Amino acid sequence: MSTDLSRDEQKKLAAVTAVDSLIQRGYIFSGMKIGLGTGSTAMPAVEYLARRIADGTLTDIRAATTSLQTSVACENLGIPVCSLNSKEIGGYLDLAIDGADEIDPYNNLIKGGGAALLLEKIVAYNSKCFVVVADSTKNVPHLGTGFALPVEVVPEARNTVIRRLERYGIQCVLREGVKKAGPVITDNGNIILDIRWTEPVVPGDWESELNMIPGVVENGFFTRQPPLVFIANPDGTVIERLPPPGSGSWRC
Repeated sequence: MSTDLSRDEQKKLAAVTAVDSLIQRGYIFSGMKIGLGTGSTAMPAVEYLARRIADGTLTDIRAATTSLQTSVACENLGIPVCSLNSKEIGGYLDLAIDGADEIDPYNNLIKGGGAALLLEKIVAYNSKCFVVVADSTKNVPHLGTGFALPVEVVPEARNTVIRRLERYGIQCVLREGVKKAGPVITDNGNIILDIRWTEPVVPGDWESELNMIPGVVENGFFTRQPPLVFIANPDGTVIERLPPPGSGSWRC
């Protein structure tokens, strides 16, 4: 009988392994300011961090969250939540931990499946250390053609942005709500376009190019601060992967 771990079990394993490893090495410590991500991959890390606070391993933790979903979870789990603008945080974090929708061999990411990409990027890019946990299905050879790249757009610019993207040959779909009529609305009051290319792309180039389009608020390519990645496999092993040389450095 197969003993392969399910995707949910892999997510939990990656989260536990990452948090414990980072505590042991002093990257997660008492008194730190930590960014906490959004979605089904990030939530096991939030829950396990709460356990280490509850058992006294960590004290005086201050968290900045990337969504209302994560803020509510932290409140329920007893993790103190502060705004990035608060005096307690001061606009900069010691470490951020989050999930990803896809991870390429250079630790470039697609994020935003939970429609929280803007705050996720603000948190990730304003943290000394950036860490990602994931199950094995998120580990892919290239970005752009598989999981759709989320692009957050001001509602009034929907058609103008779609026209520009279609001129590039990019496939665009307006993300619709589930159990709600109409499009998904982000925590910032914007809409999400899910886009794909027919061929793999250079994510760093497109991260900048997409944000030059008037009406685009942010996109889900994360390339400017490649993270330390923990990927759990079905056989129960966990890969810890730094960005390859030349792709960026993990700044811890």
